[in-house]
Amino acid sequence: MIYIATFYSHFGAVHFKKICESKKLPAKMMPVPRNLSSSCGTCVQYVSDTACPCEIFPEEMEQVVCVTENGYETVYRVENS
Repeated sequence: MIYIATFYSHFGAVHFKKICESKKLPAKMMPVPRNLSSSCGTCVQYVSDTACPCEIFPEEMEQVVCVTENGYETVYRVENS
């Protein structure tokens, strides 16, 4: 499946892309699509069998959406406390 992860910082996006690459998952950094909001404007699009290719979602991550034929389906979103 294709996922898009958004981040609070550019550093978070770079870090997550490196995690994906270390797990041999296709990943690329790109501007966040207009209909997804993001704090830093940079996201990582990646292909994986699971929404989170690491054990836990990194703390820099804002949200993860699955790319579907009908648009985007939210898989993970940070809860505001």
